Formats: sequence, C-alpha cells, structure tokens
Amino acid sequence: MKISELVASNEGKTLEFKRDLSSLPPILKTLVAFANTAGGTLVIGVQDDGAVVGVADALRNEERLANSIADSIRPTMMPEIALASHEGKSLLIVRVPHWRGPFYLRAEGPQDGVYVRLGSTNRRADPGLLAELQRPPSGLSFDQLPCADLSADDLDPLRVGRYFATIGRQVSQEYLESLGVLVSQAGRLAPSHGGLILFGRDAPRQRLFPEARVSCARFRGVARVDFLDRLDIEGTVLEALEEAPKFVRRNTRLAARIVTMRRQDIPEYPEIALREVLVNAVAHADYSLTGMHLRVAIYANRLEVENPGMLPFGMTLDDLKAGVSRIRNRVIVRVLRELGLVEEWGTGYRRVTQACEEGGYPSPTWQELGPALRVVFQPHPQTVGEDEQQRVVSVNEAVNEAGNETVNEAIAVYRVTGETTNDAVSDTVSETVDARQQWFIAQIAAGRRPHWADLAQQWRVSRATALRNIAGLKARGLIEFVGAPKTGFYRLTRQK
Repeated sequence: MKISELVASNEGKTLEFKRDLSSLPPILKTLVAFANTAGGTLVIGVQDDGAVVGVADALRNEERLANSIADSIRPTMMPEIALASHEGKSLLIVRVPHWRGPFYLRAEGPQDGVYVRLGSTNRRADPGLLAELQRPPSGLSFDQLPCADLSADDLDPLRVGRYFATIGRQVSQEYLESLGVLVSQAGRLAPSHGGLILFGRDAPRQRLFPEARVSCARFRGVARVDFLDRLDIEGTVLEALEEAPKFVRRNTRLAARIVTMRRQDIPEYPEIALREVLVNAVAHADYSLTGMHLRVAIYANRLEVENPGMLPFGMTLDDLKAGVSRIRNRVIVRVLRELGLVEEWGTGYRRVTQACEEGGYPSPTWQELGPALRVVFQPHPQTVGEDEQQRVVSVNEAVNEAGNETVNEAIAVYRVTGETTNDAVSDTVSETVDARQQWFIAQIAAGRRPHWADLAQQWRVSRATALRNIAGLKARGLIEFVGAPKTGFYRLTRQK
C-alpha cells in the first residue's frame, strides 16, 4: 500500500497512528498486540485524526525505537522499521507480521503483559485469550482437550447414533476416537471438549459448557428492546442447527411469484445462505469464552447471526473473504464435515454470497465486533411493501457500512420508525442537521464515544468532510468535546 493510501486509511485492527515517540509504552503495547493478533502497521508521525506532523530526527528515533523493542518485548521481536516521506515530512513505518507467541511486555511479565488487538484498541489478554494464544505450539485446539473428570459414558449414545445414522454410519469406539470425540486421558477414554459439546449428556455438558448453546429472538422493531418471540434451544449445538431455521421460518415472511404458471415462494431471508452461516458459526465459535453464546436475532429490517470469538489469530476479514481457512475447533469441524454439513475448507463466504446473489437477496455483511463475529442479512426486496422497502433499504445501507451495534440499535430507530431513544436525541435530530450528523448524534445517544474516523468509515467520506460535520454540530451547540485531546470524547449538550 502506498504511503498516501496508508495515511488516508482509518485506524483499525491492523493499523494505528502515533504522533511521536514521546511515550513508548503504548507503542510497545500496539506492537505486541499486532504480533499476537493478525499483524499490523504502526505509522509514527501521524496524529489520530490523520494529520501528518512528521518525526524529527528520524534516524535517531528509528534507533531508539529498535533498541526499545529489543529490550522491552519477549520473545525477541524483529519488525520491519522503515523511513518514509509524505508531504515533505519524515515518517517511521513499523510493520509487524503475525507471529507465533504469545508476545508480552517484559516489564509486565508473561501473564499480565500479553495484549491483543480488538478493533482499533489494545486489550490485555484475559485468561481465555491467553490460553488460546498459548495453545498452538501444543498442536491441540481447545475442543481437542479432554474432559478430565468425565468418562465415555458421559456421551449420549442416542445422540451419537441418531446423527451418524443420517449418513448410514455404524458408530464404534474406534470411529469416535478417529474423529477426536473420544480421547485418551490417564489410561482411559474421556470425551473431548468438542465431543461433549456435540454429543454430551445434558448435565455434564451444561455444567462444563453452559454457553455452548443457541438463543433465538424476534424483536418488534429495529432495536433489541421488545420481544415478540424467543427460544433458548435445549440440547446441543447440533440440535440447534435443526431448530434455529424453524424459528426463523415462523418469524419471517414469504413472498410469492408465478413462474410458468406455478407459485414460487420467496423466503424473507435466504435459507441456503442462512444455513451455511449457522453451520459456520457452530464450527468456528470460541467455546472457551464465558458469558457469550451463539445468537440469532430477527428485527423488522434485518437478521443477525452472532457467534462468540474474534477471528482466529493471524486472520482478518479480508482473509475470510479471500477463502483463507483457519480452523479453531478441529473436532467439531471434523464431525460436521463427516455429517456432510461442511464441505470444502474456506468456501463458506463464497457459497453464502453466491446463494444470496442467485436468489436476488442483498449481500450479507460480516462484522468483527471485538470478541464476536456477526453476519447481517437483509430481506429480499419482494418480501416487503414498496414504502417499507424504501425505509428498510436506507437503514440496511447504514448497517452494511457501519460494522457496529449503534447503527443497528439507535439511528435505525428514528430513520425507520421515527421513534427516539431519549429526549436529548428527540431535541437534537431536526432538519438543521444532515443524515451523517444525525448518525453521529445517535452514536452518542446510544452510549458510544464516536470518533471522526467512525463517521468517515460509516459514510465513506474523507477525513476533512467528517471533521467538518462534527464541527457543524459543535457550532450549533448540539455536542461538546470533553476531556484531553487523546482520551476525551463527544457528548450531547441537551440543547436544541
């Protein structure tokens, strides 16, 4: 990527700007997080708002940074540090590939000094993430590990038999061992984590993996507020793959068209693509996380499938779309493939987009939301009325570009229904502000702390345009900036 393109980009999972080297610890955290997560590029000499300020005495600062990296990061890290010139000013470009680590800050130690990249921020790895980072050298994925205090009897033979009967397969102990469903543990056989998640009896499965489940909900409008229907699916995630589509069918609409004198039903959402996304969510969820589980949410204008777990380390959304496959759960994927639910590696994204295109559906959107991955489907145009379709399209355009929950749960409310989330928003949203500014206000009203880069990415506008929109809101007295330039944020002034 050219320097001009790099500087014009928004900070994110694989890009960060720093004004200078006056504070080295945040820079070192970023480099550690890049190396542990998916690699990345650090540009020194550029402010957070994209303004190029340059680096004084670039050669001396390059040496200072290289020495600090060597002294402060373990294991030894050797990123590429290059000098570049842009707008007549010197920049330091630090490129860090994804390496097998985990890397950590020497001063904080191998437990507390490990950082990962979530969005455009660095986060200290919690015990679950740290365990996943430490796992690859052992060659075992989380779902291959044994359930040490259980025995083979904790698998449900009825579940095992029913699923493999669908492919005409006789189940034996040797066969389950070959799949990794049963593993050796202290001289005996025990179910693996994946085996218990897929085929475990209810009591031990719910005790060890209470979040290995799927919840479905249908909401009244476009926000996660009023339930019309909900279902916490009993049983394993395999059983959820059967029940979740049934829930979707009973909570969504059908259109019809006549083809050669025959009626052809058109589901509101693409059933083949939805099935593929559900299977992939089960296959790639991070079952080591607590407090998160798989969810299917249906709103008036979209359907979302969300699974816990950021993309596997070393992978980006661009990799996913290009067909790169990194398997998080080897046992679960092996079983799904054996059952005919997963086909070729890395083709899920292509099959989903192809199914939507062939059926006349809008392309779904993949969103990486920190420790979760979400796929957003939009309804078939023929399943909504003309007036309703226009409203849905306007919000779906925002959802398609936003990649965050605020658009889904705040601005969509009053762009589609005219409702508002609170009096402050009702006061500020008026004809005096344009759609971009309304969106920015809605971000704040929903409890977010938006940055100019969020607005630029959402609306595909330049930094100058985004800053001008924000300045217009400040000039009208609708928002104000509080705090330090680096850590401060915008808030509503609660004035008209």
